[in-house]
Amino acid sequence: MLGIEHHLLKTTMSIHIIIDGYNVIRQSANLSVLDLQDIQLGRQALVDMLATYKKIKAHRITVVFDGTRAPQFSRLQDRQKGIAIIFSHNGESADAVIKKMADREKQKALVVSSDQEIVRSAASSGAATISALEFENKLTMSAHMAGMEPDRDDYEGWKPTTKKKGPGRRLSKRQRKNRAKICKL
Repeated sequence: MLGIEHHLLKTTMSIHIIIDGYNVIRQSANLSVLDLQDIQLGRQALVDMLATYKKIKAHRITVVFDGTRAPQFSRLQDRQKGIAIIFSHNGESADAVIKKMADREKQKALVVSSDQEIVRSAASSGAATISALEFENKLTMSAHMAGMEPDRDDYEGWKPTTKKKGPGRRLSKRQRKNRAKICKL
């Protein structure tokens, strides 16, 4: 019985990370250099980063790219290393695809983009949002944390205190939900 409860909890708590592919690539110092050399190099490097992250955190991840820059013989939907890759149809922007996905997924979605129009649309649908740079920092931090073992000698333990930390003002419900999804990264 415990296994079924754990499975139900895990499936209800999972998030779907929807990524504005070219936005993340162009905002990244590392990926943008590869993108300038060859657009396929930038896309592949992003997918490789996400695949490494997916090994650490088993979230569902979809990357959306504009179809006008798709490889000539590529399908509109693909899956590489456990990452869903979608190229928008001709005449449809990746932004429109991301907005539709966020609207369909609602609270389950975490949209990664620095495009303010996408961020506003996703937030109005109930999806959490995170900027491209902040997301890349989370990916990098997760990779480092997965490779590091805590040093037990330096840990001094929890020390009780009555000192209050932080402001006394509570975030709005939407901000708390957004923060909770980002903390799952």
